[in-house]
Amino acid sequence: MSYTTSPTTARRGDRYRETAVLSATPGELVVLVYDHLLTSLLRARQAVVAQNLEARHTELSRARDSIAELLATLDRERGGQVASQLSGLYAYFLRELSSFGLKPDVQRLDRVIAMIRELREAFTAIQQAAPGATR
Repeated sequence: MSYTTSPTTARRGDRYRETAVLSATPGELVVLVYDHLLTSLLRARQAVVAQNLEARHTELSRARDSIAELLATLDRERGGQVASQLSGLYAYFLRELSSFGLKPDVQRLDRVIAMIRELREAFTAIQQAAPGATR
């Protein structure tokens, strides 16, 4: 059975996502970027297993864009040591994804995915513990 999305339903989904992003706090936006990053990495993993070079390339590119976004939004002045450590981790992830693009190794990708999941969970916990986080 095949499901298709009508143009009207797709537009509603786009509006919902746009509203969610526009009304999100900075912490919520970071979690959203992590969500997109994980989705791209899991799709890249599936593409490797399916030997779909084009999909692998597309999803790795999206993942690198998400990591670049995380790097660009680091507040190094207020973040201090934590921001510095995150910067190093993000650089490591970018190197791993570049290496993975040339020589796919699902086990290495799984390690990166696990690390990113941990970071996402940490940011989610911080966001939920933040004052006023009652959404």
